[in-house]
Amino acid sequence: MNRSPRHDRILQLVRENGFMPIEELARLLDVTPQTIRRDINQLCEANLLRRYHGGAALGNSVENEDYFARKGKFQSEKAHIADMIAESIPDHASLFMSIGTTIEAVAQALAQSHKGLRVITNNIHVASILSANADFTVMITSGVVRASDGGITGVATLDFINQFKVDYAVLGVAGIETDGSLLDFDYREVRVAQAMMGNARHRFLAADHSKFGRNALVRMGHVSEFNELFTDAQPPEALKKLLDDLGVHIHLAEPLPI
Repeated sequence: MNRSPRHDRILQLVRENGFMPIEELARLLDVTPQTIRRDINQLCEANLLRRYHGGAALGNSVENEDYFARKGKFQSEKAHIADMIAESIPDHASLFMSIGTTIEAVAQALAQSHKGLRVITNNIHVASILSANADFTVMITSGVVRASDGGITGVATLDFINQFKVDYAVLGVAGIETDGSLLDFDYREVRVAQAMMGNARHRFLAADHSKFGRNALVRMGHVSEFNELFTDAQPPEALKKLLDDLGVHIHLAEPLPI
């Protein structure tokens, strides 16, 4: 899905009002109801909105999509983001890698191109991918394994992470609001991400375009806490200005061939 300015305006109106009727959106945006229905369907497919009879509301803020559904979405975009991150990490670096399908794509890119990395992760899929490279040292955190996606969380996870100070933290996020708030669904997962952020010298945020404006329940932090954002599309204008003002560098993947 390529987000248009109209998509961003629809999301803004729904966020401000909680629910927006199709006819009202069509009037405000000066397009036909059929166009609005098509836009809403695209935003629903990206899990940014939920369609209801006669209109739309924000997507589910309480529960994330199924892991396999997320893994199947935006694979090319995630691979482009992963390649950019891999190019920004030198050989023989130390890093944290968190939970998420985009982070798993980063692991694939690193495993194919790097040597001498020291990686600490709470993601059993990332650990499996990276351990195929015999030149890496891969450490997996203590804690409770989440059956849904192989993520590891809990007090033991935090204790393990707080023993280290690494060069890079490579983290994903469920949603980024236009005010720079970073959102996720699981409080325990957020605690782990915050510990990684606090124990890394450089912090990289990986987020495909569907994360811009997406709703989620738990506040992970703010974009100002990251040095670089890696994405596949320009953020909404208000967020882009904020990132520029904060000095957070945006790495934008090349457009995919049509």
